[in-house]
This record gives sequence, C-alpha cells and structure tokens, in this order.
Amino acid sequence: MAKRKQLVYLAGAALGVVWGAPLIAATPDDGGDNPAEARLSEIIVTAQKREQRLQDVPIAISAIGSDYLKARDISSIEALGAIAPNVKIERSPTNKTVSQIAMRGSVTVNPSVLFEPAVGLYVDGVYIAKAQGSIFDIADLERVEVLRGPQGTLYGRNTLAGAINLVTKKPSGELGGSFEATYGNYDFRRLKGTIDLPAFGIVSVKLSGQVQKRDGFIDVIENPYPQAFLARPRSVRDTSDLNSHSMLAQVRIRPSDTLTIDYAFDYSRYKQRPDFAQLYGFNRNGLPQDIFDPNSPGYPFAGAFFPLNLYDRTKRQSKASLDADLLYEKLRTRGHALTVELDLGGATLKSITAFRKMRFEDGLDLDGSPLPVGATQRDTHYRSFSQELQLTGSLFADRLKYVVGGYYFRDKGETLGPQSFFAGATSFQADYGQHTRAKALYAQLDFEPSDGLLLSGGLRYNHERKDVSRLLVASPNTPGALTLIDIDYGDVPDAVYKSLSPSFAIRYDLTPTVNVYARYARGFKSGGFNGETNELVAPSPACPSGAIELCQPYRPEKVDSYEVGFKTTLLDRRLQLNLAAFWDEHKDIQLSVFRGSGALSLAVLNAASSRIRGVEVEFVAQPVSALTISGSFAWLDSKYKRFLDAGVDVSRNRAFPHAPRYSASASVDWRVVEGDWGKINLIGDLSYVDRYFTYPYALSAPPSTTQVAGNTRAPSRTVVNLRGVVSDIPLGGVKGELSLWVRNLFKQDNPANFIDFGPSFGGMTLAFFPDPRTFGATLGVRF
Repeated sequence: MAKRKQLVYLAGAALGVVWGAPLIAATPDDGGDNPAEARLSEIIVTAQKREQRLQDVPIAISAIGSDYLKARDISSIEALGAIAPNVKIERSPTNKTVSQIAMRGSVTVNPSVLFEPAVGLYVDGVYIAKAQGSIFDIADLERVEVLRGPQGTLYGRNTLAGAINLVTKKPSGELGGSFEATYGNYDFRRLKGTIDLPAFGIVSVKLSGQVQKRDGFIDVIENPYPQAFLARPRSVRDTSDLNSHSMLAQVRIRPSDTLTIDYAFDYSRYKQRPDFAQLYGFNRNGLPQDIFDPNSPGYPFAGAFFPLNLYDRTKRQSKASLDADLLYEKLRTRGHALTVELDLGGATLKSITAFRKMRFEDGLDLDGSPLPVGATQRDTHYRSFSQELQLTGSLFADRLKYVVGGYYFRDKGETLGPQSFFAGATSFQADYGQHTRAKALYAQLDFEPSDGLLLSGGLRYNHERKDVSRLLVASPNTPGALTLIDIDYGDVPDAVYKSLSPSFAIRYDLTPTVNVYARYARGFKSGGFNGETNELVAPSPACPSGAIELCQPYRPEKVDSYEVGFKTTLLDRRLQLNLAAFWDEHKDIQLSVFRGSGALSLAVLNAASSRIRGVEVEFVAQPVSALTISGSFAWLDSKYKRFLDAGVDVSRNRAFPHAPRYSASASVDWRVVEGDWGKINLIGDLSYVDRYFTYPYALSAPPSTTQVAGNTRAPSRTVVNLRGVVSDIPLGGVKGELSLWVRNLFKQDNPANFIDFGPSFGGMTLAFFPDPRTFGATLGVRF
C-alpha cells in the first residue's frame, strides 16, 4: 500500500504540479514578469534529416535546448539521466566510459564490441556504433534530441528502440567564448573552455574542451582479516576516480552562399580506475557448489583459501580492500567528420563522411575483495568508417517534402581478454573480433493534401555482412595450454542479413496549436555472432569446431511499433503538453544470459517474443517569464509472449531487464531576481525510477540450478539535484557567472546495476552504485 501511495504521489507531482518535460528552451519574448508576456520559444529539430518545428514531427521526441543543457552542466549522455520518459541511461557494470541505454523496454546488456546497442547514438549525424567508449564529453552542445520508438527508416539498424542525437554548436564567425573553473568535494577539479574565433575570409574556427580530475569515491584499505591469508596488499589508494581530457575542433568554410563545408575533430582520453565492484552476496543457502561458504561441504578444500564471506556487504561501502594489482580503465577516442551541404535551390544535397578510432583497456577485480578470486583484462581496438548522402527538398508549393539517401558503414573491433581465477589455478586467453559491412537506401515522403493534414511514408532497405574470430585457450601460460576454440576470419560462413524497414504516419491539426498523430514503424537490431562463447558441442560436418554459437549466428531482433500521440501548445504559448501511447510487438529478442562457468562468457538467445506497451506524458509551462516548470511521467508494461528454454515455454517465469514500470521527472528553473548587476536563478531537478530487473533470469527457481532474477533487482530510487546560479555579472566587457551545485542531494544509495556469476561460480553477485552526493562551485566568464 505504501508503494502504491508513493507512485500515486509521484504521478500527481509529475502531471499536476510540475508541468512538463524539458521539451524546449523556455525564454520570454520581452523579459517581462506579466503572465501575458511569458512565452515558450520554439525549438527546431533535425530528427527527420531536415529542419522542422518540434511540435510538427509526428513521433515521440524530446528536444533539449542549449539553455537547459548549460544550466545543468550537461556535456555527455551520462548526465542526461531521465531526460525523457521511458528512457534510462546507466553506466555499464564495472566501467565509467561505457553506456547502457534502455528505451521503451529494450536494452543491450553486454557492452562488448561484438554486440549492437538497441538505441542509436549520433553526434552531428555520425553514428557512434558501440557502447564501449560512448560516454565522452562534448564541451559545447547546442541541442539533444531523443527520438523514442523504432527509427529504422531514416536511421537504420540498431535504432530498434529509438535514437539520441547530440548536436554541437557550430562556428559562428564572430568572436566569443567562455571559460569555467570548478572545484568540488572528493577534490574534483575541472577547467572547461570554448572560443569562437572571428572569420578568416570564408573560414570560421571554433575550439572547445575540458580537463577534469577527481579522487575516487572508494578508499582502498589494507586487508582487515588475517585469516584471509592469500589477501594481497593494496597497490592503489582509491578507485572510482576520474581523470580525463577532451577537445573538439570545428572548421566551417563558406565558399558561397549555397555551399557549406564543416569539418570536426574530436578527441577524448580517460586514464582512471573503474567503478567499485562491491561484493553484494553469494550463494547463502549452503549448497554444495558454494565453495565460498564455510558451511558447505566444499569449504575445507577451497573456502579456506578464499573466504569471501568476510567481505560481502549489501549496503553501500565507502571503503574496501581490493586485489588491485590490475585495476584500471583507459579510453582514447578520435573522430573525424566532414559534412558538405549544397543548396540546389529547391533541394539540398548533404554528404556526411566520418572515421572514428577507439582504444579501450581495463583491468578489473571481479570479486570485491583482496583475494585473487577473479581478475580480467580487456584490450579493445575499434575503428569505423561511414558515408551518407542525403537529398532533401520539396515540390508542389511545399505540399510534398522528401528525404532520400544512401548509407555505407564498415567497422572492425577486436578484443584481447586474459582471465585469471583462484590465484591463477584457472586461467584463459579469451579473444574475439568482428568485421561488419552495411549499406542502405532509404526514402521518406511527407505529403500535405490539405491544410492541417500530413501523410508520411518511408522505406529503408538494409544489407549487411559480418564475420567473426574467436580464440579461447585454457591455461595459456603453462606447458599444458589447451586450445578450446580457434576460429579466424573466414573459417565460418559470413552472416548476411537483408531487411526492409517501413514507416507510416498521419498527423492532423485540430487547431493551429493542437495536433494528433498515429504512426507505424518497423525497427531491427542487427544479428551476428556470439564471439564470447565458450559453449562447445561434438564436432560435425556443419560445425567442425564444435563452437555452435559461431556456426549458427543469432538472428536480428525485430519490432513492429504502433503509436498514437497528441501534441499541443496552450495558453498563448505558456504551456506545452505532449502525450504518446505505444504498443510494440518484438520478435527474436536478443537476450544475453551470463555464464560464470569456465571463461567468463554469455549465451545470446533468440528464443523470445514480447508485447511492450506504455504511455508517456511530457509538459513544460512558463506561467510567468521568471519561472519555468517541467517534468514527465511514463508507464511501461512488458510481457513475454513466448520464451523457449530447452524447448519449454517459460514466458511466465522470466524477467524483463531494465524495464521499470514507472518513471518520472520534474524540473524547476526560477529566476529569483534580476538587475543591472546580473540575475539569480534557482534550479531543481528530480528523477524517479521504479525498481527493475537487470537480467532476463527466472523469477523463481531453485538456486542450485539457475540464476534468479530477484537477486539482481535494482530497488527504486529518487535522485534530487540542486543548483544556484548568479549570472550575467558585468565584469568590464565580459559577463561573470557563479554556480553552487549539489548532485544526489539526499544520498540515494540503492544499487543501479549488478553482475550475477551464477551457481557454477558460487552464486557470486557484484553490485554497482550510483555516484554519492557531490557538491561544488563553478566560476566562469563569457564574452
């Protein structure tokens, strides 16, 4: 009953008190405080490859403007949080530079370069293809667009659940810029700057970047338990720290009024230690396979050497004793993008060419203790190239608008993965790699047969090809090394996928400020090889190696989505309200099931189909020019229609990962006072996420036979951030600014993610917690 009351209260707060999601940047037309003078400004989006008013786009979309982003110091997707309904952004377990984006009940749990995300991430139209390295900083964002629902027609593969577009501010050709210095608790330090240079003839240049460092959230201490005689001394003093720098260089060339050439180079580097993998528990039922429990029969043999029962904790820890000989996270990304846009009069031709490289390395302590139970390393090299051509325009007095294009993409990712368990008694070299070649043709037509009616239809043809390599060697550094799997590129037939992704939409304007729409869209997430597999069967002519998951690649996941929506701007542009309801039918869901046996690996199942439905509400209101109130509320209902396990339908006994039933957000931006000396704003943000499962495991099962979803269920959490800003302070030709901020004000400390090693590894479970309360001050100038 208490839980139900809490949800009712949050829903009421989001819908009745705090109107709206941050759909647009709210600014008054003339700065007055009279309610009649308050107005919500429009945001123009490019979600459908051409400029449109946000409210005219017949899809569920949230767009966040530069004022909102600047006021909340948002420069990466990690800071977006609950920026849109039914969107949940987490860090992947163990790493701070790897994202895990869930949208409308779809998510990719495993962050390996082998696997494709369910949500597409784009920077200025360039696809960021992998979760590894997807959390990076951009110092000067102009806009963030969040498109919910399949975007297969215009964006293609791996936008099964939606897409997120990060749009940077381009060079203006006029002198301007900003510089900021920040200091906070945990010795947090950051320098951030942007400079927009005056035009040099036809050339404009802009530079932006930041450097940041912070001590770790977890103090590493010496082993406090003498009976753990295999414990190793600490080699670092903390973990979960921060050490990064990033930059973005942009050049715009305007040879003529009809031709624009944009080049961008982005660079990010992180050299830090990973998030603390807190030992949350292990098999507490004293079962025979639990080698860590002193009450189990196996304890005298193994548990005496590895007494993990001394270190498990369910409450968040700020100190830990770790086996930290190899504890690091390194990331280096480089990206080049060339965008050429030619105005042909009645049409615009655009070319986007991009090349990206990433080097990701980590060393992890996977038992949360100073004992040498589990340690892994990954060394990933990844590169990608893409080329897109777009032609947009209109015909018949702008009654018919069109977008046609072609797309080519290729990438290569390879990972070296040494693994060591039980002081090296068991070790593996687990390497894998994959090549992808994809190409597509697409078109979308928007036709207005009469004023107030829009008919839209689109189609995309995709063709892709993948191959794989896999090396798995047991005891690789000993004379008894045993090669279990050795498959090079070309040893198994390529996986080839072809697909058509149609979309249809109709929008009708009930009034000039109110419209309704209905949409159907198909999306898909690419299939491929499970290059992390260690599952072998008897060799056969169809699979000589016995690596069955490499001989039989998993299929693409597909969704048919049906959506209706309502968009309106009311009260003379002082209130904006958007609602969407959707019904998604998923087939061949790609479910990652983690296996703790042998080399750490997972199985990818195509054994499920589902029905996911939901409702999303977004508001933004500006009752007076000094006050903007916004928020959102989402309801999500996920249900398996079929889930085959060993030929048996277990759909009633499997959990949906990262699919909270309820989520809500609320924001307030109040300009308290304003004068010739500047102005003071108070900003508050609240986000609520209902409890959710993190793996598609059984809801109930004997612990001795399988993983149970409830062991890794994240509790609900509510996070509050506050910020006070004194801005526009005149300082002799420049404007000064002072911000005081606090994040996670009430110290929300429920775990957000888990790793469950399964019964074959003693049921060992690791928990990962959101950042603790942080606070600080930022000083800056703008000119």
